[in-house]
Amino acid sequence: MGALPAVRFAAKTSFGDTLSTASKLSAETQLTDIAPTTPDQKIAVDAASEQSGHEDHETALESLASIATVLAVGLFVMTFIFQNFEIPSGSMEKTLLIGDHVLVDRVSLAPPTLLAPFVHYRAVHRGDIIVFLKPNPETPDLYLVKRCIGVAGDHIHLEHGVVYLNGVAQNEPYAQMPHGDGKYAYIPYRDDFPSDLPGIEQASMENNAPLWAVDISKYIVNGDLVVPPGNVFAMGDNRTQSLDGRFWGFVPQENIVGRPMFIYWSFMTDEDQMNKTSFSERIAFMERIVTHFFSDTRWNRTFRVVR
Repeated sequence: MGALPAVRFAAKTSFGDTLSTASKLSAETQLTDIAPTTPDQKIAVDAASEQSGHEDHETALESLASIATVLAVGLFVMTFIFQNFEIPSGSMEKTLLIGDHVLVDRVSLAPPTLLAPFVHYRAVHRGDIIVFLKPNPETPDLYLVKRCIGVAGDHIHLEHGVVYLNGVAQNEPYAQMPHGDGKYAYIPYRDDFPSDLPGIEQASMENNAPLWAVDISKYIVNGDLVVPPGNVFAMGDNRTQSLDGRFWGFVPQENIVGRPMFIYWSFMTDEDQMNKTSFSERIAFMERIVTHFFSDTRWNRTFRVVR
């Protein structure tokens, strides 16, 4: 989970006021153009100019205060209004690629507050891409990005990777469906969710989500997973490579941080980069960014809106 732009108001002026104002300005201009004619007047003008110059000079303390104000405003904006995230895995391909850096709106999906009635708040919609904290206590403080598939009360099941929402097959051109052999091959417990409960329970245990393995049966009605109140169900667009709600459950509304707005930078990154956590590996990646910034930046993805 901004400062408002300043608004200038123009005062109405009658025709007579316009004339009187113009006359005044003309007179002031003429007075300004008149140079002093006596030595005393020249000395007075020079002294006034010197005093004005001293008054306009900003002290070091004032400069420091200005910088601190800018930093404080920037910190507030980047903490409570917008936040940047890097995509570390391929669970949302082709919508989001590894190495995409996105700016996330933390406000519009937040709970409404009386302190900011001018902000547009809204509920999460089906199809929204959301950033949230993984709900399982086994893996706290882990940010994920997925697509909202269903909201409270929706009935969901998959058939060979195709999502059926309230009994209707969904057209999802962005979704990567199972096909062929290897890692993209069809797997019943994943692609016919939630028909194969033993398979889901086993996969949940392996994904550090044992509580979901126990609770999932409570939410299945006539072969459909039913989303409970106050929650959403989310999956990755890369359905065969996404450890999503099928394996750890629902996303509580309070866990939702925001929604990605656009990609501000995208850099070609290895799939296993997120596992390279040693100091030397991080330094090596930073060096690669510096030396290959122009060649490995995906310029065609810069400022692309996330949908």
